[in-house]
Parts: sequence; C-alpha cells; structure tokens
Amino acid sequence: MPSNPIHAEPVALVTGGARRIGAAIVRALHAEGMKVVVHYRASAAEARALEAELENTRAGSVVLASGDLCDAATPSALIQTATRHFGRLDLLVNNASSFYPTPLGKTSAAQFDDLIGTNLKAPYFLAQAAADALTSAQGAIINIADLYADRPMKSYPVYSTAKAALVSLTRSLARELAPAVRVNAIAPGVILWPEGDSNEHAQHRIIARTPLERMGTPADIQSAVLFLARDAKFVTGQVLYIDGGRSIVA
Repeated sequence: MPSNPIHAEPVALVTGGARRIGAAIVRALHAEGMKVVVHYRASAAEARALEAELENTRAGSVVLASGDLCDAATPSALIQTATRHFGRLDLLVNNASSFYPTPLGKTSAAQFDDLIGTNLKAPYFLAQAAADALTSAQGAIINIADLYADRPMKSYPVYSTAKAALVSLTRSLARELAPAVRVNAIAPGVILWPEGDSNEHAQHRIIARTPLERMGTPADIQSAVLFLARDAKFVTGQVLYIDGGRSIVA
C-alpha cells in the first residue's frame, strides 16, 4: 500500500478483532507493519490482552475501539477513531458477525435485525464512512463472508441470507469505489468450530464432505487477507473461497 510521508505505516481497522479469526487477522496485519484499530463489542478482556501483546512488539501501533455495530452511530465513530488517532485508513476488514440458528417459524424480529445488522448493515455503513479516507490512501476493503452465502445452511436462513447479501455488497462497493479502492471478500469454510459446538459426529461428517478432508486454520485466513490487502493489486469485486473445496461439491 502507498505510504504517507507523515504517517508512514499503513493503518487497518478490523471489526470483531479481539478474538478467534478476527484476532488472527489483526496479528497478521500487525506483523506486516500495519497499525491496527481493533474493534470489539463484549470482548474487552481479550481486546486488552491482544493490545498488550502487540504493543509489546511495537509501541503505539494498536488502538482499541468498542461499540455495538447495530448502533447507527458506531460505524462513523470507528472510522473517526482510526483517522483521528493515526491520521489515515488503508484497510477496512469487516469481520464481526453474529451467528446462530433462526429456524423458519421461530425467528424473532430482534434476531433478524441483529443478524442483518452485523453481517450486512454495519459493513455498508462502515464502507460509507471510510470511503474518503480509503480513497485518499488508495486502500482496500475485505469483507468476511461465508461458504453459506452460496450454500444456505439449514436452520440458518437469516444468517445465510445476510452473508449472501454481503457478497453482493462486495461487488457493488467494488464498482462504487473504483478505481481508488479495491473491495473483495473471503468466504471461509470450517476454520474454527462455533463455540459450544461439541457434536463430533456432525463435525466428522462435514470434514468427510470436504474434498481436502480436513479443517482449515486461522493461518489460511491470514494468508488470504494478506494476499488481498498486499498483493492483489488488480483484483476487485471477487470472492476468495477458503473452504477446502466444499463449494465445489454437491
């Protein structure tokens, strides 16, 4: 990414960056020399631990920013935190996501609003708020979608629909923000099991249906993020599947 002579190190904002895949993304970007704004909602302890870990490596390189992405004021506030503290924004990673079943006939309006809000509405308004800063930096947006955007998961219709819409938003934003800003998505398969998922039989069944016959790892997502952020200078509006081949089987 281009460097600014006043603020030489590029800056990334990662939503849901305190734990799990989000924290892995933060670590990878930080290791590449980026300053990082780590957004979190309820994971304050994890966020502070991650901040301490990375600040010990490079002081002044991490800022924490809390907020509920379903609150209309949060997207603009997060972008302002990045630009006010670091003076620029080069990369927005829309990683934060709500994920839980909503079987048809048992879905509440609050659940619908939450799933659409975190997985679609927030990425849109974050992109809108970040557009000027990203344009100035000739930056990029990476949306973390899901295999289930194309292959809806039974009992998860709202989540699957929200991720499908996020893929469509990725392509729309790629057109809206071109030529200055590249916008792409990553669609993971099984990287980490959902917390509390102890159904080993179901897990083995999913792995057996995966052509590579194994789970992915956070390192696979880290590599994909670095490729799209750092190397894919002629790529925009695309979805990179990190799923062990599950998207190509029936």
